[in-house]
Parts: sequence; C-alpha cells; structure tokens
Amino acid sequence: MRSFFILLTTVFIGQMAFAQQAEDSVKTVINTMFAAMRNGDAASFKSVFADKVIMQTISRNKEGKTIVRDEDINEFAEVVGKMKKDSADERISFETIKIDGPLAIVWTPYNFYLNGAFSHCGVNSFQLVKLDGAWKIQYLIDTRRRAGCQP
Repeated sequence: MRSFFILLTTVFIGQMAFAQQAEDSVKTVINTMFAAMRNGDAASFKSVFADKVIMQTISRNKEGKTIVRDEDINEFAEVVGKMKKDSADERISFETIKIDGPLAIVWTPYNFYLNGAFSHCGVNSFQLVKLDGAWKIQYLIDTRRRAGCQP
C-alpha cells in the first residue's frame, strides 16, 4: 500500500511539473511577441505565429455598434518593423491559461502605451497550437477601449 501512494505521489508531481512547463512555454511565445513589438522587430514578431494565423479586433464604429475587424499579419508585422524601439509597450497580465494537448488558450488583460503615454486597454484572447513541437499563435482577437481602464 505504501508503494502505491509513493507511485501515485510521483505521478502527480510529474504531471504538475509537465503542466507548469507547458504553461511557461506558452507564456514565452506571447512574451516574445510583445518584446518584438517593443523592439520594432518584425521578423521576431512574425516568428511566433502559425502560417494561417487569424488576427481580429473588436471595437465600436461611429454609431456605437460592435464590429469585428480582420487584421493582416503581414501588414501588422510591417507596422511593427517601422516602430521605434520602446514606442509600443503593451503591458499584459496572464489571467487564464488552459492547455489540452496541442491546444492552449490564454486570456491577457492589457494596458497599451504609445511613446510612453497611455493609449488604451483591453483584453487579448490567444489560441495557440503546438506544431512540430513548437507553440504558435493560431488565433488572436482583442478588445480595445479607453473607458474603464486602470493604467
């Protein structure tokens, strides 16, 4: 009986360590993306995305109606590459991370600063897929607002 509990404890600890390692790997991908934005590094920015990534943003139009706008990864990366170092600073917190095999979801509230001044806040929702042993961002959708922010 004692051996059974030792085995069970060992398996449980191993599973916890594996789950933490997967979470850390997912966080690294997302942190790499934001570091690339801060550094104006288009190549590093694009490197964390899957080939057929979908990027969208949720906002309101002039009439106040909620709209979903598609973003092109190549155009976005081009903008990133033209930014001066430290001009774009998106400060995130990892609120939720869920992983099931090769699929991860990540929820990150953020505050965005442009040239050192607060610009807006919102939430990013990431879907990552483990492809060929590496986590890649497959889907990214975010909200952007100025009201209700706590910079």
